Amino acid sequence: MENRQKMSREERAKQFMPFAALKGFEKVLQEMERVTVPKIELSEEAAEELGQKLLQVRKNEMLTAVYYNDGEYQKLTGLVSRIDLAEKVLKIVNTNIPFSELYAIDKES
Repeated sequence: MENRQKMSREERAKQFMPFAALKGFEKVLQEMERVTVPKIELSEEAAEELGQKLLQVRKNEMLTAVYYNDGEYQKLTGLVSRIDLAEKVLKIVNTNIPFSELYAIDKES
């Protein structure tokens, strides 16, 4: 009979840790399950109305924006940290939103 050294708790626990044989496979599956939607083109009237609203937006104002990003529409509410009419970018907190991707904006009261 030989004397074996006892395994530490940490070593024993490692035996039962989950093992990911296919790294990244779960992420690929999630991406395949994601439903993408086509971008809605605004009518001329709606685009004009959105343009007028953008001209009234000011820095440090609370705003809700609905915009198209990566195949889906997202809604973001926060403080406007930057509005650049020349570069056509609206920045809410840390998110840059190109004007071309905006669907709607609403000022928070």
